[in-house]
Amino acid sequence: MNQLKKIIANTLSVRISLMVVLAVALLLGIALFVMFSFSRKALRQEALEKAGQTLTATVQHTDNVLLSVEQASGNIYWDMTQHLDEPDRMFDYCRELLEANPYIDGCAIAFEPYYYKSRGQYFMAYLHHEHSGQLNTEDSHLIQSETFGNVPYTEQSWYTLPLESGHPSWVGPLKNEDAEDEALISFCLPIYNKEGRAIGVLGVDVTLALLSDIVLSAKPSPNSYAVLLGSDGSFIVHPDSTKLLHETVFSVPANDTDPEVEEAARAMVAGETGYRHFRLDGVDSYVFYKPFTRAVVPGRSMNKLGWSAGIIYPEDDIFGDYNQLLYIVLAIAGIGLLVLLVLCQLFTHHQLLPLRMLTESARRISEGHYDETIPDSRHHDEVGRLQANFRQMQLALSANMGELERLNETLRERGAGLAEAYEQAREADHMKTAVLHNMTNQMLTPVNAISSNVDELCHNSRTLKPAEVQQLVTDILHEGENITDVLNDLLEVNNKKK
Repeated sequence: MNQLKKIIANTLSVRISLMVVLAVALLLGIALFVMFSFSRKALRQEALEKAGQTLTATVQHTDNVLLSVEQASGNIYWDMTQHLDEPDRMFDYCRELLEANPYIDGCAIAFEPYYYKSRGQYFMAYLHHEHSGQLNTEDSHLIQSETFGNVPYTEQSWYTLPLESGHPSWVGPLKNEDAEDEALISFCLPIYNKEGRAIGVLGVDVTLALLSDIVLSAKPSPNSYAVLLGSDGSFIVHPDSTKLLHETVFSVPANDTDPEVEEAARAMVAGETGYRHFRLDGVDSYVFYKPFTRAVVPGRSMNKLGWSAGIIYPEDDIFGDYNQLLYIVLAIAGIGLLVLLVLCQLFTHHQLLPLRMLTESARRISEGHYDETIPDSRHHDEVGRLQANFRQMQLALSANMGELERLNETLRERGAGLAEAYEQAREADHMKTAVLHNMTNQMLTPVNAISSNVDELCHNSRTLKPAEVQQLVTDILHEGENITDVLNDLLEVNNKKK
């Protein structure tokens, strides 16, 4: 890391390349953020519209199944009310219903206790298909029975609720006592006698598994699925058939469910329209929901069901391609930025070659290589002009340094001459001093002799003999001649030096 920082700090081309790449990355990031934000919003809107269309189709399809069951039951009902005094014929009506409508799994016609006194306390005609949960055909085997469940039918909700309300209604989910772990919804019509008194109930069963298979066939995406909730949050349609009987949306353990799931469920039960995001079974998903509305058909009982339809839409189904495209674009952008960094580095490295050459030349010039050759620049930009000016500066510096070298050489020569002259003068002065000293020494003996003779003449002139006086005078003259010879030699030496 320290080495990388050092390279960045010491290399101009790397810093320029990084600044260019960072600027491009910033602009590219902003552009991608804006583009993908709008794209994500558009995809969510598209998914909402698709889910809305699917929900509408699902509700219509489900309602068509219910309507077909209601109409088939109504057709039988009006004929049955004309033959209420024929108990055996009730089984025929049940058979006709089962054979006429493939969605009907079972049919029960039950009367109040002792309505047919000859048949005992309870009378119920009940037929159902052998294989529940499948679309029934003409070859389906019918099973006839006079009982349903382990308790009297008079205590079962499909019988009691229509009698209490006095109107045809859908009841359920109910447990199918003839098929374990299977749920039913029943369309129940109260049976009235000629006096207008409710005397029994016509109940038509539709298995929720069969209804789920029909509804779940319409899917806006491969992993999405539809749910249909009852007014209490119970599952009427769900891909997991085990939930149709044993669970409501509120009975799922809290630790397995995002709190948003319960919020969405409450919104659905409240009859709201909209969508929510939550995490379900470890998968981020959206739920798009709307109330289950029934088609208005003349003569149809429009009692409120309180159902709500929803589409569970995994986020990957909505944004899977988007996320994949995002990763691809980010990968391409990353690779592109690396390529751009390399290209910028190569380009700036090439463009800065003259600067590196000038840097090296400046270093060599600072070391004293003033004749360093700087070539002409082929560029006309700032770097080219800098190289041209640097070359002119080097030429001027080289010329000035050459002139200085010549002047320095002249000064060295003159200095050497002056040093030599000074040395000669010093030697001459030394010789002069030595000569003077020598001559002084040579003159000292005659002078002392003359001084001694003169002193003797002055003090002893009366006592000296003429021969002695003559000898002293002769000695004085001789010593004077010696002094004269020394002085002549000094004058001769001096004249030669001049």
